[in-house]
Amino acid sequence: MNVEPRRVLSLIDHTNLRPEARKEDIARLCEEAKRYGFAAVCVNPYYVPLAARYLRTSRVKVCTVVGFPLGATLMEAKVYEARLALKHGANEIDMVISLPALKSGNYRYVLKEIRSIAGVCKRYKALLKVIIECGLLSEDEKRVAAELVVKAGADFVKTSTGFGPSGASVEDVRLLKSVVAGRARVKAAGGIRTLESALAMVEAGADRIGTSSGASIAEEVLRSH
Repeated sequence: MNVEPRRVLSLIDHTNLRPEARKEDIARLCEEAKRYGFAAVCVNPYYVPLAARYLRTSRVKVCTVVGFPLGATLMEAKVYEARLALKHGANEIDMVISLPALKSGNYRYVLKEIRSIAGVCKRYKALLKVIIECGLLSEDEKRVAAELVVKAGADFVKTSTGFGPSGASVEDVRLLKSVVAGRARVKAAGGIRTLESALAMVEAGADRIGTSSGASIAEEVLRSH
């Protein structure tokens, strides 16, 4: 599959989840997202209202994280966190699954958690992306997690938080794409810093790219034309 480099820009979630990010950093993130035509900005919940104000007249969506980055908070806290974020202007939620529950084989809990947040997102007409943190999972666990994401009615399965032991890999994107088989989309995130790596992820089946290097990737695209 040959991917047109310019198409990659419309798939990027331009991300700044650094705990030390200042409002000036978020303003720049939003301006870059508008300039390059990215899909969304992804910010910590504290900055959702600010990003929503900056982007209110643009097509760029506001994405935020829930249960981030460990996935170990209680289900009820994640549901409340998602509801607050959507109320304050988020259009998309990237939640981390309950890794303790998944690792312990408590798949019913994982399913209920994702389904509960998916219900909140649907009421707000928002997208739900579910981070399974591939770097901590066996291949069988990745398959199980992806199936639970589909069964719970989420929109995307996402490879990584970017804070785990490893980021996105072409192999994981291919695996997740084969498991969801058109029933959900795939977001690759973590360690994607160049146009070449972004293109590799899209060619492997990624429908979104999460990266904090969106601006430099966009400049690579513009230089290549």
